Amino acid sequence: MTPSAPVLLGNEPGSFPHSVLAERHPAIIRQVRDAFPYGPEQHRALDTLLKSCTEGVIEPLPADAHDRDRWRDWGLEEYVGRSWFDVPWLWSESYFYRRLLEAVGYFGPGPWQGIDPFCPSKLAELDAPETDEELAALDELEDKPAEERARALLHGSLWGNRADLGFRLSAVGAEAAQAAPGLVADDSETLWSLLPPSGTGTLCLVADNAGRELVPDLLLVAHLLAHGHVGRAVLHVKPYPYYVSDATTADVVDAVRRLTAAPGTAAAHGHRLWAAMTDGRLTVRAHPFSCAPLPYAAMPADLRGEFAAATLTVLKGDLNYRRLVGDRLWPPTTPFADVTASFPGPVAALRTLKSDVITGLDACTEAALNAAEDRRWRTSGTHALIQVKP
Repeated sequence: MTPSAPVLLGNEPGSFPHSVLAERHPAIIRQVRDAFPYGPEQHRALDTLLKSCTEGVIEPLPADAHDRDRWRDWGLEEYVGRSWFDVPWLWSESYFYRRLLEAVGYFGPGPWQGIDPFCPSKLAELDAPETDEELAALDELEDKPAEERARALLHGSLWGNRADLGFRLSAVGAEAAQAAPGLVADDSETLWSLLPPSGTGTLCLVADNAGRELVPDLLLVAHLLAHGHVGRAVLHVKPYPYYVSDATTADVVDAVRRLTAAPGTAAAHGHRLWAAMTDGRLTVRAHPFSCAPLPYAAMPADLRGEFAAATLTVLKGDLNYRRLVGDRLWPPTTPFADVTASFPGPVAALRTLKSDVITGLDACTEAALNAAEDRRWRTSGTHALIQVKP
């Protein structure tokens, strides 16, 4: 049996979770306040949330909230009246975004219903010149063998908004010679062994961020479909805006449109994705549990069944990793297979490191990272991993 480890809380000053609750969340409230010409009602609600999450306690949802029963099942009654800093960090983060959407009127009824408060920043990133540069790099890949293209696209998806690194084939695997490698774990060969070009499998890809991080995810899916590594792909996104930049269905549509409007190879990929969505080879799924403040071990039966039936489920990003292994301070050498044993089927994690949670490292890698950077390597986003449980 896998030993337990302490659940991450936000009540330790100087810790990364504490900085998120005490500094990042207030900054997000200010960002959202400035992003739209919200009226006095929204401003008052945002001010109340700011005071609550920095100085107050967790409060219940309104009696008429559409998801009140769901949040009760997710533990709300247990945490009402307690400081945001004294409950599991994963839970308090998730609840913050739920209350933020309520404050701006996202759930309505009213004129702001369904208006994504993070949309301006998402679109700005998608339309940035850097995106053009990354898409132009696709043209250079076209003459490479399919296996090399697949490897580059996998690394593009892994590194997200550093996707240009993934398109430089010379950089793939180059980190292995470094004392503190950028890629701290690499099970990519196992991943590819689970996706042979038979054209019959189903891939579930649980997306992370929108914009420039979603684009390389979609490019990877397009390649897997085009080359028969899977016959069908299911892209899991959030049912509503979450964690500022997490992808929703609207963000998927924006990203595919961005590809189709680009020149060269990018447009061809975009049109293939559009066609795959219209004929059902690529479907978008927005399950309510995607925004749950809980680990995947607590997923409902219907979602468990979907992942169990998939040839492979790929979980993108830091938050999904925390939910996959449990948001706990595991010893870094804790075997990845042990902490993911409850996941119903083969699963792969593609993640840049942006929080303290880490498993599956060998002792030499951990020692090299600690010697080079102390603990900063866990949260800096300069390291990444590909881990697979077959």
